[in-house]
Amino acid sequence: MGFSQLRALSPTGRCSPFDAGADGLVVARLGHVRSQRLDDARRDGDRIYAVLTGIGLANDVHGRLLAPAPKGQLRAMRLAYIQAGLSPWDVDLIECHGTGTPVGDAVELASFGELWTGGPWRPGQCVIGSVKSNIGHTLTAAGSRGC
Repeated sequence: MGFSQLRALSPTGRCSPFDAGADGLVVARLGHVRSQRLDDARRDGDRIYAVLTGIGLANDVHGRLLAPAPKGQLRAMRLAYIQAGLSPWDVDLIECHGTGTPVGDAVELASFGELWTGGPWRPGQCVIGSVKSNIGHTLTAAGSRGC
Protein backbone atom coordinates (compact mmCIF):
# COMPACT_ATOMS: atom_id res chain seq x y z
CA MET A 1 0.00 0.00 0.00
CA GLY A 2 2.73 2.41 1.01
CA PHE A 3 4.81 1.80 -2.11
CA SER A 4 1.71 2.31 -4.27
CA GLN A 5 1.02 5.64 -2.59
CA LEU A 6 4.65 6.68 -3.11
CA ARG A 7 4.40 5.63 -6.78
CA ALA A 8 7.47 3.45 -6.29
CA LEU A 9 5.99 0.32 -7.86
CA SER A 10 6.82 -0.45 -11.48
CA PRO A 11 3.73 0.08 -13.65
CA THR A 12 5.23 -2.29 -16.25
CA GLY A 13 5.85 -5.03 -13.66
CA ARG A 14 9.53 -5.30 -14.64
CA CYS A 15 12.34 -4.61 -12.19
CA SER A 16 15.26 -3.10 -14.12
CA PRO A 17 17.92 -1.83 -11.70
CA PHE A 18 20.40 0.61 -13.25
CA ASP A 19 18.58 0.58 -16.59
CA ALA A 20 17.60 3.83 -18.29
CA GLY A 21 14.07 2.44 -18.62
CA ALA A 22 13.70 1.57 -14.93
CA ASP A 23 10.30 2.66 -13.68
CA GLY A 24 10.10 1.33 -10.15
CA LEU A 25 10.34 -1.75 -8.00
CA VAL A 26 8.57 -5.08 -8.16
CA VAL A 27 7.69 -6.76 -4.87
CA ALA A 28 8.76 -10.39 -4.48
CA ARG A 29 8.11 -13.07 -1.89
CA LEU A 30 10.77 -15.65 -1.26
CA GLY A 31 11.70 -18.26 1.28
CA HIS A 32 14.40 -18.44 3.88
CA VAL A 33 18.14 -17.77 3.84
CA ARG A 34 20.21 -19.54 6.45
CA SER A 35 23.32 -17.97 7.89
CA GLN A 36 25.69 -19.10 10.58
CA ARG A 37 29.18 -18.50 11.89
CA LEU A 38 31.92 -19.63 9.52
CA ASP A 39 33.51 -21.95 12.07
CA ASP A 40 30.16 -23.68 12.65
CA ALA A 41 29.57 -24.14 8.91
CA ARG A 42 33.01 -25.68 8.48
CA ARG A 43 32.53 -27.92 11.51
CA ASP A 44 29.17 -29.13 10.18
CA GLY A 45 30.48 -29.67 6.64
CA ASP A 46 27.95 -27.21 5.22
CA ARG A 47 28.41 -25.81 1.72
CA ILE A 48 29.55 -22.18 2.03
CA TYR A 49 28.19 -19.85 -0.64
CA ALA A 50 29.48 -16.55 0.76
CA VAL A 51 31.33 -15.09 3.71
CA LEU A 52 30.34 -11.67 5.03
CA THR A 53 33.40 -9.76 6.18
CA GLY A 54 32.07 -6.21 6.38
CA ILE A 55 28.69 -4.55 6.76
CA GLY A 56 27.67 -0.93 6.24
CA LEU A 57 24.23 0.46 7.04
CA ALA A 58 23.07 3.52 5.10
CA ASN A 59 19.72 4.24 6.77
CA ASP A 60 20.44 7.68 8.13
CA VAL A 61 18.25 10.65 8.96
CA HIS A 62 19.15 12.62 5.84
CA GLY A 63 17.86 10.19 3.21
CA ARG A 64 14.31 9.48 2.14
CA LEU A 65 12.70 6.08 1.61
CA LEU A 66 13.11 6.19 -2.17
CA ALA A 67 16.23 8.36 -2.34
CA PRO A 68 18.96 7.55 0.16
CA ALA A 69 21.43 10.22 1.22
CA PRO A 70 24.62 9.99 -0.87
CA LYS A 71 26.84 10.87 2.11
CA GLY A 72 25.20 8.17 4.23
CA GLN A 73 25.69 5.58 1.49
CA LEU A 74 29.31 6.57 0.99
CA ARG A 75 29.94 6.38 4.74
CA ALA A 76 28.36 2.91 4.88
CA MET A 77 30.44 1.65 1.95
CA ARG A 78 33.68 2.94 3.43
CA LEU A 79 32.85 1.35 6.79
CA ALA A 80 32.12 -2.01 5.14
CA TYR A 81 35.46 -1.97 3.29
CA ILE A 82 37.33 -1.07 6.49
CA GLN A 83 35.62 -3.90 8.42
CA ALA A 84 36.42 -6.34 5.63
CA GLY A 85 40.05 -5.22 5.44
CA LEU A 86 39.67 -4.48 1.74
CA SER A 87 40.05 -1.55 -0.61
CA PRO A 88 37.26 -0.66 -3.06
CA TRP A 89 39.72 -1.58 -5.83
CA ASP A 90 40.09 -5.17 -4.54
CA VAL A 91 36.68 -6.30 -5.80
CA ASP A 92 35.42 -7.30 -9.23
CA LEU A 93 31.70 -7.83 -8.49
CA ILE A 94 29.34 -5.70 -6.42
CA GLU A 95 25.80 -6.78 -5.59
CA CYS A 96 23.93 -3.48 -5.22
CA HIS A 97 20.65 -2.65 -3.58
CA GLY A 98 19.43 -1.52 -7.02
CA THR A 99 15.66 -1.25 -6.59
CA GLY A 100 14.91 -0.07 -10.11
CA THR A 101 13.69 3.33 -8.92
CA PRO A 102 15.38 6.02 -11.03
CA VAL A 103 16.25 8.31 -8.11
CA GLY A 104 17.45 5.57 -5.74
CA ASP A 105 19.58 3.86 -8.40
CA ALA A 106 21.12 7.19 -9.46
CA VAL A 107 22.11 7.96 -5.86
CA GLU A 108 23.64 4.51 -5.46
CA LEU A 109 25.66 4.82 -8.67
CA ALA A 110 26.81 8.33 -7.77
CA SER A 111 27.98 7.04 -4.37
CA PHE A 112 30.06 4.34 -6.07
CA GLY A 113 31.48 6.93 -8.45
CA GLU A 114 32.65 9.03 -5.53
CA LEU A 115 34.00 5.99 -3.68
CA TRP A 116 36.07 4.97 -6.72
CA THR A 117 37.31 8.46 -7.65
CA GLY A 118 41.08 8.63 -7.86
CA GLY A 119 41.56 4.88 -7.61
CA PRO A 120 43.52 2.51 -9.82
CA TRP A 121 40.54 1.27 -11.87
CA ARG A 122 40.90 -0.62 -15.13
CA PRO A 123 38.13 -0.63 -17.75
CA GLY A 124 35.81 -3.58 -17.12
CA GLN A 125 37.34 -4.35 -13.71
CA CYS A 126 34.14 -4.35 -11.71
CA VAL A 127 30.65 -5.58 -12.55
CA ILE A 128 27.68 -4.18 -10.68
CA GLY A 129 24.25 -5.74 -10.51
CA SER A 130 21.21 -6.40 -8.41
CA VAL A 131 19.46 -9.72 -7.83
CA LYS A 132 16.20 -7.74 -7.85
CA SER A 133 16.29 -7.77 -11.65
CA ASN A 134 15.68 -11.54 -11.40
CA ILE A 135 13.45 -11.92 -8.36
CA GLY A 136 12.01 -8.50 -7.52
CA HIS A 137 12.37 -6.61 -4.23
CA THR A 138 11.83 -8.83 -1.21
CA LEU A 139 11.42 -5.72 0.98
CA THR A 140 12.52 -6.67 4.53
CA ALA A 141 14.64 -9.60 3.29
CA ALA A 142 16.27 -7.67 0.40
CA GLY A 143 19.71 -7.48 1.97
CA SER A 144 19.90 -11.20 2.54
CA ARG A 145 18.97 -11.95 -1.08
CA GLY A 146 22.01 -10.07 -2.32
CA CYS A 147 24.43 -12.19 -0.32
